[in-house]
Amino acid sequence: MRQPLLRHAGRGACLAAAFAAGLLAARVVPEAEAQPGPPPMVPQIINVMAMTDDEIGPLVPNTDLRSRLLSATGDGTVSLQSGNVMRHFHADANEIQLILDGAGSFWLGEREMQVKAGDLVIIPKGTVHAGSRATTGRFRALAIKLPPQRPGDTVAVP
Repeated sequence: MRQPLLRHAGRGACLAAAFAAGLLAARVVPEAEAQPGPPPMVPQIINVMAMTDDEIGPLVPNTDLRSRLLSATGDGTVSLQSGNVMRHFHADANEIQLILDGAGSFWLGEREMQVKAGDLVIIPKGTVHAGSRATTGRFRALAIKLPPQRPGDTVAVP
């Protein structure tokens, strides 16, 4: 009869030791950092037409493009872009651009087309595109990416 009592006492001691080790580990071992998600959306009004190029952001390296993220969710992003970018495509993100300012030629697929303020450009993932030559002003566009563009999803095309 003593043996079962000792077994229970031994199990209780093991449980107490495991509990104490867990408490100690929680204080000593740093928590794993979760990947940051998009910032929460907040109600706001943004006058994108009044933004200067400096307010949009610095030039993206090796381009004539400035970009500013305006809103992001797990489903998509909205950015303001100013300038020009090389021919490229996105393997995983669809893009919709509303041309706000500027006029000129725009590559869409294998065709160079004319765009102007007010044009809505639908760019399915995998479609080569680029603003190539502004003939008036500087291209400024609202760019919506669905789903959000992942890092490394801009593939340059010669």
